[in-house]
Amino acid sequence: MNEISPAAKRIPVPRGIARSGPVIFSYGFRPFFLAAGLWAIVAMALWIGALAAGWEIGGSYGGPYWHAHEMLFGYSSAALAGFLLTAVPNWTGRLPVSGTPLIVLFAVWCAGRLVLLAPDVLGLVPSILIDAAFLPLLLAICAREIIAGRKWKDLKILGGILALAIANIGFHLLIALGGDAGFANRLGVGAFVMLVSIMGGRVVPSFTRNWLVKRHVIDLPTPYNRFDTVALLTGLAALALWVALPGTIWTASACLVAGILHLLRLWRWRGWQSWDEKLVLVLHLGYAFVPLGFLAIAAAQLGWAEPVAALHVFTVGAIGVMTLAIMSRATRGHTGLPLEASRITALSYAALILAALLRPLASVWPDYYTELLSATGLCWIVAFTLYVAEYGPVLVRTRRDRPE
Repeated sequence: MNEISPAAKRIPVPRGIARSGPVIFSYGFRPFFLAAGLWAIVAMALWIGALAAGWEIGGSYGGPYWHAHEMLFGYSSAALAGFLLTAVPNWTGRLPVSGTPLIVLFAVWCAGRLVLLAPDVLGLVPSILIDAAFLPLLLAICAREIIAGRKWKDLKILGGILALAIANIGFHLLIALGGDAGFANRLGVGAFVMLVSIMGGRVVPSFTRNWLVKRHVIDLPTPYNRFDTVALLTGLAALALWVALPGTIWTASACLVAGILHLLRLWRWRGWQSWDEKLVLVLHLGYAFVPLGFLAIAAAQLGWAEPVAALHVFTVGAIGVMTLAIMSRATRGHTGLPLEASRITALSYAALILAALLRPLASVWPDYYTELLSATGLCWIVAFTLYVAEYGPVLVRTRRDRPE
């Protein structure tokens, strides 16, 4: 490990991988990936129950808003935290947050899930304050590490987390004031899509290149260059227009251009060469939902697609598939498992991709709306049940002295 600077030593925060205490709190990916998988199952089961049997969930938020919030700021934020708390130390060469500080951060996330199940019990204001605390805390931790490590190119990651924190607070305030939380929901989705685009641009070509080099393949992914910067900036502009000015020709045009550019970006990573290793291939399939999402949003602006169906191309597809892909790969790499997809892992990928394809069809075939939503939810639950069943035991029991 790199030597810690004197300035960092003056900050009284326990650091380094915890060698005593529960294994699950020895590294950030362990509690948050496991919790993300479990909450993905529980939250979706509750939503299916609300649709099929009229279960009351979310109190005064109502079922639809509770579902939107918990998938975006509950599940996805946990998956993001697990990734960042593991990746940022690798980027900066600094020691990871572990032990007691990790327990505190995780407890804040858990408290948010608990109070929002029935926010009126504790009171709307206290419930909002508890849930809204998690993302600013995560932002502070990541900012401290990135700034202390002088990784200035990674500051854009902080912008994404900040946008998520603002979107979450805005979501709560709009609900509390009786407004439409659609703006905040779009901002949150847009922030996640940008984070997927940024971090996907690092991990997808890198992991693909490593896998192809081991097999002596000469035709490798194109390294990051100005084209990637143009694609990212165009995507950012398109998402900003979608958040602020939905339903306009300008938004449709920008999303169309962004979709084409991100398709070309994906093509340059040569994912078809990794078809026989699902741990790599799924990264390309997950990222494919980014350009597909842009194209679906463009179609929705022109009245050619239902807006909620287009939004779910981003949420279930780009966010859902990419987070599951990263969770499974990081879990294997940091617990000493072989970096190749098992049959269970491959089945979990297939189930989630099927969910991402089924969800938009619910708007295309309204006569089968409930059935398609239920099928989507069941595929989602199957995917994350397989993840928890396979990786839960190693997350809580298997200790690895040197993280990969």
